[in-house]
Amino acid sequence: MMRVLRGCLSIVLAVACVTGGIACHASAPETSAAAFVLMEAESGRVLASRNETQERSIASTTKIMTCLVALEHSELTDKVTVRREHLREGSSMYLFEGETLTMEELLYGLMLPSGNDAAECIAAYCGGSGGSAQFVQWMNDKARSLSMEHTSFMNPSGLDEQGHHSCALDMARLAAYAMQEPTFTRIVSTRTASVGTRTMTNHNKLLASYAGCVGLKTGYTGDAGRTLVTCAERGGMRLIAVTLHDGSDWADHTALYDYGFAVCRRACGVKKGSRCAQLEADGMTVTAAAKESFFYPVLEGEALATRAELPKTVTLPVKKGQILGELVVFCGEAEVGRVALVSAGTVEAPAKQAQREMKKTPLAERLWNFFAA
Repeated sequence: MMRVLRGCLSIVLAVACVTGGIACHASAPETSAAAFVLMEAESGRVLASRNETQERSIASTTKIMTCLVALEHSELTDKVTVRREHLREGSSMYLFEGETLTMEELLYGLMLPSGNDAAECIAAYCGGSGGSAQFVQWMNDKARSLSMEHTSFMNPSGLDEQGHHSCALDMARLAAYAMQEPTFTRIVSTRTASVGTRTMTNHNKLLASYAGCVGLKTGYTGDAGRTLVTCAERGGMRLIAVTLHDGSDWADHTALYDYGFAVCRRACGVKKGSRCAQLEADGMTVTAAAKESFFYPVLEGEALATRAELPKTVTLPVKKGQILGELVVFCGEAEVGRVALVSAGTVEAPAKQAQREMKKTPLAERLWNFFAA
């Protein structure tokens, strides 16, 4: 995708699909959380927050990252044997020494009943000769790649440990990323799963109680208190809610989602193929069209606008699909995205175009025109 060109031609276009029918809500609901975030997942726009970058213990919501890293460093069909050192305190899927399970079974045990034993078993297996320490390093590497600036992992389970922390904003970013992974989404949206003689129930009560909830993860330790990360979808829009140290987390997530879906709509900035601007080149017209669609969440009273950034001239020929410039999308005065502008069709140089037209003319007509001249 091209960046802005010097001497560009700016064309401001109004966007028709904006905010009609959005109910008026003056402010986000109060929560009992020490820190929280409500975010639109696709754009990363924060709709409501408090103490969102405050570093806090996050308990078993840590396992969101554990699951992601395991999916990157193993196959679902891998066979894993449980060792005594994997059997840890706290929540469990009740593994026993010498038992062999597939990685997929362990991931269900990790994310539904929040098994600390599953977390340790997964980390030791994936880390290979580096063991759990190598796995935790991968967790921190992944956090840095996702710009989780207030996050540090010390173990794969989320048990309280000095230096193990994150913040509500980082966890929302992690959740938005994780929910793009199909296997991850399938696991965290499952209400119950059977592994051998075990029947495991997902601790996330919102899967049953809130229409549109599609995951994610609960947590609790003495230091962290109750922590909860969830995801819900309605009308093509996906929201992420994170609460840390919140004794009323189920009610607070319900209230945050009710607020978010009431005041926010997914607006269309431009549709794929929309013709946005034209350029003149050697007497020929080159039409610039959007290479892809662009959507952004808007609140009541907000509208999207676009500006095409194109060079003053182009050199012919121009091929269909050739990148010409960019369409910049604004919400108010803030730039919220860019979409490549491409040629809607092939445009030949005038001389070549004349040759093509001549070839289309019947031979007899061309001879008549020649002798008549």
